[in-house]
Amino acid sequence: MSSSLMLVVGCSTPRTKPASVTDRSGGSSEPAPPGYYRVKKGDTLARIALDHGQAPRDVVQWNKAANPSFNPNVIEVGDLIMVKAPAGTKTAKVAEKKPSSEKSDSVVSTPEPAKNEVVAEPGIRLSWPAKGKVTGEFSETNKGIDIAGKVGEPVLAASDGKVVYAGNSLRGYGNLVIVKHDNTYLTAYAHNSKLLVKEGDTVRKGQKIAEMGDTDTTAAKLHFELRVNGKPVNPTPYLQ
Repeated sequence: MSSSLMLVVGCSTPRTKPASVTDRSGGSSEPAPPGYYRVKKGDTLARIALDHGQAPRDVVQWNKAANPSFNPNVIEVGDLIMVKAPAGTKTAKVAEKKPSSEKSDSVVSTPEPAKNEVVAEPGIRLSWPAKGKVTGEFSETNKGIDIAGKVGEPVLAASDGKVVYAGNSLRGYGNLVIVKHDNTYLTAYAHNSKLLVKEGDTVRKGQKIAEMGDTDTTAAKLHFELRVNGKPVNPTPYLQ
């Protein structure tokens, strides 16, 4: 998977133009201090956030708070990016559950845990996000599994959570949805033909969030990733 595409924040309309990333000859190569990441060539804010298990919107807000002139669309090699919430900062969380008479496909909220943190059960249990044969296994390069299918078939949320990204600005992923389940787990659903949720939506396990497609790939399939603290892990043992 390629790691180059710009961050789209607070906008449900997909963008395809990549952010400007400048390679400064004088960029520092010193290790980043705790809670920060030093930008390397080819990085984007969306990729940095995903690789650190954070919501892209949160990463932008933290950096803007620390530096009002921070521009999420233009980052430079050697820049320090805050990737951990400052003390007392609220991060993306599941909204408080309220009664609803809407149909089952609508967004349904879940209870808000103490201290404004999303907390899933230990060792999260995931449901299969699509029906079909697994045609691509997890590997160091694949970073997830590929499930074959037909364009238009349903893509389902693997667990309760909050949509922290919905768009097509990470090259190699096509139309992508990222769901944050708690402060540890994220799942990503790539190559969709149609997105049925937007950033900020709360979703429930088994809810239809997209339709399978072949965007940015050669055949209709769902590429499904599980990230644990930003690191890709094999999702198969978590699926039931």
